[in-house]
Amino acid sequence: MTMKESRNVDFKNHLKNQKFGSTLLEISSPSKSKFAIFSTAPLTYSTLKKIPSYYYLTSFSLLKHNSITRGFLIMSSASPSQKPDVTLSLNLSPPSPSPNDGLKPQERSVELIQLLLTCANHASSGNLRHADTCLRRISELASVSGDSMQRLAARFASALAARLVKRWPGLYKALNNGGLGLVSFDMDRARSVFLRSFSFLSFAYAIINRTLIQAMSGERVIHIIDLGSGDPKLWAPFIRGVANGPDGPPRLKFTFVGLSKGTQERLQGRLVKEAKTLNIMQIEFNIVNAKLRELTLDMLKVNSGEAIALTSILGLHALLAEDDRVDARFGLNNSNNKKINQVKECKRMTEFLEMIRSIGPKVVLLVEQESDHNSTRLADRFVEGLHFYSALFDWIDVKFNGFSCTDRTRLEEMFGQEIEDIVAAEGMEREERHERYVKWAFRFTKAGFRPVRLWYETMDEAREMVEGCRLGGFKVVSQKGCLMICWHERPIYAVSAWTCFGS
Repeated sequence: MTMKESRNVDFKNHLKNQKFGSTLLEISSPSKSKFAIFSTAPLTYSTLKKIPSYYYLTSFSLLKHNSITRGFLIMSSASPSQKPDVTLSLNLSPPSPSPNDGLKPQERSVELIQLLLTCANHASSGNLRHADTCLRRISELASVSGDSMQRLAARFASALAARLVKRWPGLYKALNNGGLGLVSFDMDRARSVFLRSFSFLSFAYAIINRTLIQAMSGERVIHIIDLGSGDPKLWAPFIRGVANGPDGPPRLKFTFVGLSKGTQERLQGRLVKEAKTLNIMQIEFNIVNAKLRELTLDMLKVNSGEAIALTSILGLHALLAEDDRVDARFGLNNSNNKKINQVKECKRMTEFLEMIRSIGPKVVLLVEQESDHNSTRLADRFVEGLHFYSALFDWIDVKFNGFSCTDRTRLEEMFGQEIEDIVAAEGMEREERHERYVKWAFRFTKAGFRPVRLWYETMDEAREMVEGCRLGGFKVVSQKGCLMICWHERPIYAVSAWTCFGS
């Protein structure tokens, strides 16, 4: 027996001898160097302080009905300074019927997490036989109609399977484009469900609108550049807001980038109708049928004398795509935190922000996922993805009261496609490159922007709006110049505003 194995055995025996007040469940990894101990009662401080220095500790909670199971993942490490940068938090809804696996929901969830991480290891290293074994077991435990952990596992398993199949490009294309595999998916409809269901996005819209109206006060010609949202629920209230200005309604120009034909038609019709109802203003539309990556300054049709504002809702991260494909083995990042938090240089993003800076916008409003899925290493993306999407799937359970319906299926299919992009795609194909606000702040500051104070920070009315949403679990936190929309304690989306230095 090696010294590390001896340490593990001794420490496991030590934990088993503690009085936890319930039956313990022990899970060991294939390497035998990590294991989890679960209890319905919290570990005592006297127990925790006895953890040797060659172990480090993370914790997560599993919620079943009204009882909480606290889990502690103990990992041995050759270097005491190594710390995991992500912990998992998964809430379980009341379980749906599942295969007769004989496992309790908590046990099944723990096994699914372990299987997913092991399968990702094999998928990354090219061990197809072992990956297939994991996927077969996952398919027995996971279900797209089960509890939140089962549904999440089904999506991640599908993404891992897609990554494996992509080793045979012809097979992958035939399955996806030949009518033999995926059913066509209406992304516009799924986004509509998302915007309708996610009440806190309406709150973000209110912040954006009031911030824009304040920034554009007194301007006679306003040019709004919408980088892909195309949502009338964002722009109809803005039209009403600027129509009541002290100097009368201004002239409005909207540039919409990258919208589908159907979305364009619905949006233009709604905004024109809104303007006619108010008996006001000229509205000019500039429709740019190009992806964000293809956008040029000429396409924006910016004219002298226009007060310009840009908005990007959950889309700017696509510009971070670059040819950075790797085939690194799965594993925890051994780099120190400074290296982990470094911002990757991205030529296209730098060029884009410089282009935007050149037109001198009065304000740029940004909403992005508060997560980090832009690592070149599958390990980092996979664990971070489990963390991020577990919160979203928990929110979906609360929103739909645990019931399956068409809207829930559309939402989870939309998130499933994001998960597949994060897990299965590499290089330029991978566009779901979410980054945390701290990295966006670095990029914008470097490009010559400074943060703008958001309306929420000075208006009690906004806080009343948060309370009016009445969706338990959500809250808004002001942090480092932006607003974090959180599910419980986990930030999900970041809202920020920027203007040019010297403005």
